[in-house]
Amino acid sequence: MSAYLITSVSVVGGPPTDLLIRDGVVAEVGAGLSAPDATVIDGTGLVALPGLVDLHTHLREPGREDAETVESGSRAAAMGGYTAVCAMANTSPVADTAGVVEQVWRLGREAGLVDVQPIGAVTVGLAGERLAELGAMADSAARVRIFSDDGHCVADPLLMRRALEYVKAFDGIIAQHAEEPRLTEGAQMHEGEVSTRLGLIGWPAVAEEAIIARDVLLTEHVGSRLHVCHVSTAGSVEVLRQAKARGVRVTAEVTPHHLLLTDERAESYDPVFKVNPPLRTAADIAALRAALADGVIDVIATDHAPHAVEDKECEWAYARPGMLGLETALSIALDVLGPEWDLIAERMSRTPARIAGLTGHGIDPAPGVPANLTLVDPAAHRTIEPAELASRSRNTPYARMTLPGRIVATFLRGEPTVLDGKAVK
Repeated sequence: MSAYLITSVSVVGGPPTDLLIRDGVVAEVGAGLSAPDATVIDGTGLVALPGLVDLHTHLREPGREDAETVESGSRAAAMGGYTAVCAMANTSPVADTAGVVEQVWRLGREAGLVDVQPIGAVTVGLAGERLAELGAMADSAARVRIFSDDGHCVADPLLMRRALEYVKAFDGIIAQHAEEPRLTEGAQMHEGEVSTRLGLIGWPAVAEEAIIARDVLLTEHVGSRLHVCHVSTAGSVEVLRQAKARGVRVTAEVTPHHLLLTDERAESYDPVFKVNPPLRTAADIAALRAALADGVIDVIATDHAPHAVEDKECEWAYARPGMLGLETALSIALDVLGPEWDLIAERMSRTPARIAGLTGHGIDPAPGVPANLTLVDPAAHRTIEPAELASRSRNTPYARMTLPGRIVATFLRGEPTVLDGKAVK
C-alpha cells in the first residue's frame, strides 16, 4: 500500500503536526516526521478531520440509475469528505430483502470510494402494511442495523411498535420519516404565512411533531432505539429534548438545508427548493441550530436526494421533493457553525459512525487507527457550479452560491479517493 506524509496539518483544530499514513492506518503523529518512501502532502493551513459519515443518503441504484448510481453517489460523497454513507431503502426494487441490500453493499465495495452501508426498509415495498425481512437483512452480508421507510412514514402505531420490538433483539434502529400523512395530503410547502400568500397547500409542523411524540412514547415503552430523520421544526426539538431528559433511546438528525434555507425560497417557485420535510421558518432554523450545538440533535445528515432533470425542471406541483447534499454539507456546516472543528467532527463523523455501528469510522486521526480522514482548507471559498458536481444529478439549492471551505483530500483506509480537490478515480 502507498504511504503518505501530511506535514504541518491541524488535527481537528489542534496545533500543527505531521501525520504519516502507512498500510491503511495512521502510523505516526508528531512534529518533524520523515518517511523517504512517502508521498508528501503540505498540510499548512489545512485541518484533518475523521472521515465524514452520512446517515441519510439516497443512491437511487437499483432502479433510477439515470439520477444516481452507487458509484457516482460514492464519488460525490468522497468529494464532500465522506468515507462512509448509509444508503436509504427507497430504490426500485425496494431494499426490503437480503438480496437487494447485499446488491447495494457489493456495489459499494466494487466502487471502493466510500463504505456503503445499506439501510433496509421497515415494511414490504414501503407500503406500511407488513414488516419487511428485518432479521434476514440483519443476518445478510450487509449486516443491516438501521431500517427506514424514508419518504414514507410508518404511520400505523401497531406496526411501528412491532418494528421497534423486532430490532431490539439485535440492537437495531428504526429511523422514522416523521410525517402524519393525513395532515399533509396535497401539501406543497411549509404551512404558514408564505404558503398562504402563494396559495399553496401547507405541510404543518404538527404533522412532524405528532409522529415524533408518538414514536418517542412507543420507544420508551418498548425500550428499543429510535432515530428521527431530518428534524425540521422548533416543536420537534422540544419533544426530543424532553424525551432525552427522560432517558429515551432516541437520536435525531438535521439536514444542511434545514439549517440554512427558509420557506421564503418557495416564492421563486423554483422546484429545486421543494423538499420533504419542507423548508421551514427562520425561527425553526434558530431552534435547530441551538439544538445541534447542545446535542439535542445528534447529527448533520445530508438527505442527499438526486433527481433526473425531468423530475425537477417542471412545475412546482409536479416536481419530486429533494436536494443534493453530499458535496456541500461540510461547507454549510462551516457557514452555520463557524470553525468549531470538534463540534463538526462530533456531528458529522463520530456520532453518526457510532449510531450506525461503523467500525473504523468516526475516529480522530491518531497512531494505529484506520486512516479514514479528510483534509479541509477552511480559508478557501468556492462557488457551486452544478455542472462541476460529481453527482449525476444537478438539483442543488446552492447553485452559484459562494460557500466556505474546500475538501483537499479524502482517504479511505489509507488510500486517497480525493487529492488536491479532484477525484482520484
